[in-house]
Amino acid sequence: MHAAYPALRLRRTRASTWSRRLHAENVLTPADLIWPLFVTEGESVEEPIATLPGVSRWSVDLIVERAREARDLGIACLALFPNTQPERRSDDGGEALNPDNLMCRAIRAIKQAVPDIGILTDVALDPYTAHGHDGIVDDAGYVLNDRTIEVLIGQSLNQAAAGADIIAPSDMMDGRVGLIRDALEAEGHVNVQIMAYAAKYASAFYGPFRDAVGSRGLLKGDKKTYQMDPANREEALREVALDLAEGADSVMVKPGLPYLDIVREVKDAFAVPVFAYQVSGEYAMIEAAVAVGAADRDAMALETLLAFKRAGCSGVLTYHALHAARLLAG
Repeated sequence: MHAAYPALRLRRTRASTWSRRLHAENVLTPADLIWPLFVTEGESVEEPIATLPGVSRWSVDLIVERAREARDLGIACLALFPNTQPERRSDDGGEALNPDNLMCRAIRAIKQAVPDIGILTDVALDPYTAHGHDGIVDDAGYVLNDRTIEVLIGQSLNQAAAGADIIAPSDMMDGRVGLIRDALEAEGHVNVQIMAYAAKYASAFYGPFRDAVGSRGLLKGDKKTYQMDPANREEALREVALDLAEGADSVMVKPGLPYLDIVREVKDAFAVPVFAYQVSGEYAMIEAAVAVGAADRDAMALETLLAFKRAGCSGVLTYHALHAARLLAG
């Protein structure tokens, strides 16, 4: 039972800055942030991405500089995504298995220069396929689950050998987490984590990301046969349960803000580390609002990130990571 007004005035604890800080139920820190970065070929190359204002592709040497910035601001981890050259793309995504591919070179360079920052690597074939799908397709355009997993296992081992700390399968193939875990154990990568994209929805919010990795216009059809229907909630819990049973150390919900209800349900149901990806379309909407004077970037970035923490996230992948870390350090 609680007292009634005026004995109870909830505004008392909001009346001053120190008291609001003291009573805050959730706190956002730079250690809660994972910064997605796009890697491209060349040296001293920065390629701004038109649909992601303020975000660029970076060559390996400049990615190392970004890693130093992130480390110095207390950001916990980087998420790397390659912009594979068109001539290295193929129907089977074979470049994913090249130990000297763009991703592996970036991992090694960062680990050599900034060993105390985490590296999360995307495991899926869409950055490497000529058709833009996350796996190998048959003649009818259907993504073949088990044949794709064979390549994903090799891709995971390739990235782990280069120094990846977290393998993050984003492909949504059935059964891939357990088989990747078995392969990592067999090869001695016992401390490499798996963060499963467990509830990844077939969303309209991914468009700018496809520009960033060079797959815009390549996709034949859509990804609805393997990514989740935005209408479904219970299916997300089943996906999470399966990935945890197969050995995932943590799980991800993607996209972020439109799916905070899923984040909360996953956290309540499983009490495991849950992450969310504030995806490219979410970032672009904030930047578009800022550009026309409809929003304050600082306030909106911090408020949306705090909403992820309130919903139950252990951390957030966000393109605002560096900006938010600077604000939090200020």
